[in-house]
Formats: sequence, C-alpha cells, structure tokens
Amino acid sequence: MHTEFLMGNEAIALGAIAAGVNVAAGYPGTPSTEILETIAKRNPGNVYVEWSINEKAGMEVAAGAAYTGARALVTMKQVGLNVASDPLMSLEYIGVKGGMVIVVADDPGPISSQTEQDTRTFGIFSKVPVFDPGSVHEAYEMIQEAFDFSEKYHTPVFFRPTTRVDHGYESIEVKEPEDYYKTEIEGFVKDASKWVIFPRLSVKNHALIEERNLNLRDTFSNYKRNFIDIANNYSGRKAIATQGINYSYTKDAFGDTLNTKILRVATPFPFPENLALEFLQDVDEVLCVEELDPVIERALLEIVGRHNLKVTIKGKLTGDVKASGENTIESVRDDLSKFLDMDLSGDKLSDLPAPPELPVRPPVLCAGCPHRASFYAIKQAMKNQKTIYCGDIGCYTLGNAKPLDMTDTCLCMGAGINIAQGVTRIEPDTKAFAFVGDSTFFASGITGVINAFYNQADMTLVVLDNSTTAMTGHQPHPGTGKTLMGDVVDAVSIEKVLRAIGLKTVETLNPLNLKASVEAVKRITNEPGVKCIIFKSPCIVKYKPTSGKAHVDPNKCISCGKCIKELGCPAIILKDNKAFIDESLCTGCTLCQQVCPVNAISGGGGNE
Repeated sequence: MHTEFLMGNEAIALGAIAAGVNVAAGYPGTPSTEILETIAKRNPGNVYVEWSINEKAGMEVAAGAAYTGARALVTMKQVGLNVASDPLMSLEYIGVKGGMVIVVADDPGPISSQTEQDTRTFGIFSKVPVFDPGSVHEAYEMIQEAFDFSEKYHTPVFFRPTTRVDHGYESIEVKEPEDYYKTEIEGFVKDASKWVIFPRLSVKNHALIEERNLNLRDTFSNYKRNFIDIANNYSGRKAIATQGINYSYTKDAFGDTLNTKILRVATPFPFPENLALEFLQDVDEVLCVEELDPVIERALLEIVGRHNLKVTIKGKLTGDVKASGENTIESVRDDLSKFLDMDLSGDKLSDLPAPPELPVRPPVLCAGCPHRASFYAIKQAMKNQKTIYCGDIGCYTLGNAKPLDMTDTCLCMGAGINIAQGVTRIEPDTKAFAFVGDSTFFASGITGVINAFYNQADMTLVVLDNSTTAMTGHQPHPGTGKTLMGDVVDAVSIEKVLRAIGLKTVETLNPLNLKASVEAVKRITNEPGVKCIIFKSPCIVKYKPTSGKAHVDPNKCISCGKCIKELGCPAIILKDNKAFIDESLCTGCTLCQQVCPVNAISGGGGNE
C-alpha cells in the first residue's frame, strides 16, 4: 500500500483497477469524465478502455464483456443513464457472469447538467442494487466491494457518486499492483436459455430478481458501510438518517457536540430494513438529510407503516429539508438546528467576517471560439426572416447568451434535429436550423438526420465541428481519428455519413471567413429538403493559434461598439470610450476585424 492524494474520480478509477476490471467503457460527461481518463492513464496494461459513441453503446460493450466472466465498468453522468436505460432494463433481467459496475455520477445543483435526477430512484425503478459512496476514500474501497457483490449475485450494480465526491480530494491508501484482484475469465458459454431474452425468461428471472433483492435487503443490513452512529451521551428521542456526502455534512455540523444517533445508508436499494428497524427503536422523530430525492425518507415511511411504528419521519416531503438543489454544510446545519431545537452554529462561521460577494461570471464562448463566428454568420444571413434555432448540449449551448441569442430550444443531446422537424410541421414558413456538435453528431445526431431525410423535412442541419469533445475536456471521438487507448485510426467523415444517408447538399465551410459563410448560408437555406452546413474550425483551447493578436487603432475607432454589441467576445472591452482588445485573451481569429465598419481593427492572424 502507498499513499496518494487523489480526486474522487481518480480514486474510483484506481479502485476499479485494483478490483481487476478488464473492460471500461463510457461517454464523457461532467462530473464523471475523469474516471475513464484515469484508467487509460494508469492502465496496468491489461485493461481495455474506450470512449463509446454514447452511453447506450458503452453499456452494451460492458455487458458483453461481463457475459464472458470479465469484470466490466461503464461510466456516465445522470442524464447519460437515460440514454443507457434501454439495454439496462433488459440486462437486469438477463444478468451477468462477471462483475459489472455502472458508475453514474449525479450532479446535485445541478452544477453542470440539465437535470437533478437521482440514480437511487432509478435503482429502485430498475431493481438494480445501488452503492452510494460518501467520500473519496470510501469510493476507492466501495467500488471494489461493488464488483464483488455484482459478481456474487450475477447482477449489474449502480455506483452513485455525486459531484462533491467525484471532484473532492483526499489522501488515501491505494494497493500495489501485486495486490490487485486477478479475474478468472471463463469466456462466453453459449446458452440461449440464459443470454437470449424472451418473455418466458423474463417472467422467470423477474421472480428471481425480487427474491434476490429481498435477500440483499438482509445482507445490506450487515454491510459494514451501513451503520448506526450513536453519541455516548445520547438520551433523546430524535435521530438523523442520511447518506453519501451528507453524512459528512451532518458530522461536520455537530462538530464535537454530537448528542444524537445517525443512520448512515450506503446502499439505498435494496434498503437495509433490519438495520433501520434497530435504528428506529426508542425514537420519536427522524430527520432525513439526503440528495436529491426523498429515497431514505420514503423507505423509512414504508417501514414505519408496515411495522406500525409510532415514529414521525421528516425531510423533503414535510418541508424540513429543501426539496431540490445541492445541500451544503450550512444548509444541513440549519436544518439540524431547527429539528433538534439547538444552536449548532458555534463559532465555526458566525465569528468570521463575511466574505466579499464574488462577481457574477456567466459562462461564455471563449475568445476566438469558432462557434461564435458560425452563429454570427447565420444570424447575419437570416436577418428579417422567420427562424428557429434549435440548440444542443455542448459549448454551443452558450450561443443562447446575448448578444448572439442563437439558441431558441435546448432539450437533450441530439434533440434539436428532431425538434426542428416538429416545429416546421406546424409552421412550414419557418426557416429551421438544428445545431449539433461533431461529437454529439456521432453520439445521438445521426438518427435524427435519417428521420428528417426519410420523412422529407425541410430544415438546415448545422454541424459545429471543432474536432473534439470540448465542453467535457477535449476527449476524442470517431471523427478525430484517435481512440482513448491512444491508437490512431481512420477518422469517420461526417460529410460522407450525411451523403450516404442521402443528403444532396453538404458543404464544409470555415466560419472564420465571415463573408463567404454568410453568402453560403443564404444560398443553402433556400434549397428544399434537408441540407447541411458543416462549420469546421478547431477548438481554440485545444489548438491554440500562433498567429498575431488583433488590436484597435483608437484614432480610427468611431466608438460605434459594433464589435462588442454584436459579437460578445470576452477579449473586447470598452476603454476610454473606445474598443480595446485584451491581447492576453485574443487569439487573432480576425472575426472582429471583419465586423468593424471602419477597419479600425487589424493585426489578427488570418482565417486560413
């Protein structure tokens, strides 16, 4: 064993390696992304790891590996589980031979997501056991235990860290390579009665799943990470039930003054009922402190009702804990203070001077981002026309911000393509644009384009190709010609895919050539049917230019503000009532030079 200072996602990755994982797949999405990247970086040499084109594909790759007896891992964020739910729901009925852990990183807040959905609830719905780690150190150890449980019970299991665990840091003891679990892989054994899902098999296995989960309910009552924490001086009738990072918040709120008892739940499904019954003895009231859904609260209510206990259960359902959003040490301390009718503030925060308010910094496209040029070209080309701009998930979502204001809808990955079709069926006079990134095109965009072409829609697909998966950390995808394992492969051509579907008009443009882009948009959008513009220019963060910086000649600047008001580039500010370019931010993209009506800006690196 040796000590390392690790991020939670790094600890999860090293825990999976120590557990003998053989195959790891997934799709990037904050807060889960670093898990697969760490496995690739720290690969002991016997782990196959891939960025799959989407979460469904990753789930199926991991399932196939687990069918052979190998240990498999698949990673995603909470919204990615929606994409992977189709194979998952059937996989639970089929089962696995090797251990299979599904890491779903939940994002209370949400900090970087569309939703606050709770994977614990999805576990109950899908009947898949859930492991809920509460710290970096526990995540490292618990994922190894999750593999053991999965393999023993022949079921996939959820591993549900949240953002504060994923991105927290802690010094922990990690195993040496010689201590890693060695997986014995039997290989795939043909047996249609086991691996081919038919209604008869599903009925039989459903009964077995219910029986297994009843057994796990008892097993988890003895699982060491589910426990009751009792103060030595406890003599009250009120208690706390909590989970994950909220257990740490609860302990921190009490400090050295703990005078109650706490039920810590690490496996919310199947719920450790026997342990809960022990906890509820001699208790009148329980406050459930958890994120996000009232999973513990509902489980305790059910137990209280079934066993006819006279215990009041409080939490989100009663308004004693906020119903949504991320909990904090402060919010938990306030909730506990009210529940216990005692002041837990002490001198931890109240005696400290109030920190100054941080300035508001809304997310914006980077200076020099080619997406800004793409959006601006379309906006100029479509002036005074009835339009709808259907956005997508990625950096280009930021096109919604003013002054661009180029995102009218945004639902989920790939949805903009189909939403554009739906709008034009009702409003055929609307010029509909659907934006999608290059990575998202492969993940969930192709089916929408096929649907549009097959059903003879009239719309313009705009692929914003910056040659990477930018928002989640610049991961490779099929269009980049490189894999997570570092292999150089043939890149998949988006243009060839679209032409193979049947699109006649597919043009690739450099968005940083503003005049040519505007003219092309005007021409292409007037063609009937489904047509596509691929705006191709590399991400400015990953491929930093070495060209010159733009600067403003104050003697020529007429203070019209067009470069600021129309582009919103963070490198351009107002100084002494004149436009001024911060050279530390400028990338020399030349877009502002092309926009300036009096040629007061020069020095950019060109738009080759």
